[in-house]
Amino acid sequence: MGWLSAGDGYEVALVEGRVAARATSGRAAGRQLKSLPKALKDHPEVDRLRRFAEWLDRHAAACVTQVDAWMVSSLPVPTGLLARVWPDEAWQAALRDLAIVGDDPDEVGFLRGATDSGELRVVNLDGETVRLSPRTVTLPHPILLPDLDDIREFAAELGIVQRVEQIHRATWRRPTDLAAKATQVRDFTGGRFRSRFALAARATSLGYRVSGGYATARVRDGERTVEASVWIGEPYWDDEVETGSLTWQDQDGRALPLAEVGPVAWSEGMRMAAALHAGRVIEEGKDA
Repeated sequence: MGWLSAGDGYEVALVEGRVAARATSGRAAGRQLKSLPKALKDHPEVDRLRRFAEWLDRHAAACVTQVDAWMVSSLPVPTGLLARVWPDEAWQAALRDLAIVGDDPDEVGFLRGATDSGELRVVNLDGETVRLSPRTVTLPHPILLPDLDDIREFAAELGIVQRVEQIHRATWRRPTDLAAKATQVRDFTGGRFRSRFALAARATSLGYRVSGGYATARVRDGERTVEASVWIGEPYWDDEVETGSLTWQDQDGRALPLAEVGPVAWSEGMRMAAALHAGRVIEEGKDA
């Protein structure tokens, strides 16, 4: 965005997400000022830029949320859609360097660009830049990526930084020795919080939904949608609370036996439970 006139002697613009000013006359003409002059603080042009900056922040957050949803669900995304949104800097920041899979499920690459014609530029695991034009691609959840440790190591060599947490996302694999009728995981129970409000606030800040006495995460796992839930205490309870068990339910509200929980739903449920538990009160002198 270029510089805009803002009263006598000044111009304003958005610079790195903040409103900046520069003088148009005198010895400082053409130089960006260190701070916004008092005369401009209530100027309509400055107010307009501030509101635009706030909208850009909301837009960037929405792009990250949408791309994260695509990744967690591992749903096919039309290549043409990626090409259409790529010129938008917010979309590009959210998508750049994500691991994607095209027509060949064994061919993983890091997204580096997209053309108007729907062609994707990808760095494959051999370090070569290739061009792909499949009809759709998936942004796989890391639990579904083959040789994840090798992919992480290769990404470190390339200096890859992802805006949407994917390859370095914490993952858990479902144990193979689960009791046939078990429906609860208790690995992260007993995390003490000073109030139910504090625990609910932590859940919300981490992006989880609070419904009744539970923090929940809804995950599309294969062909079905599953909801993971962690007990966080009765609503309106003001005293101390502790994190409860982790469970999963299907779309009809049926409690799923642990053996029926898919890999993505298991990993995301455990990730939520671990993240909530990590915020617990730890008394001095006691083990974490």
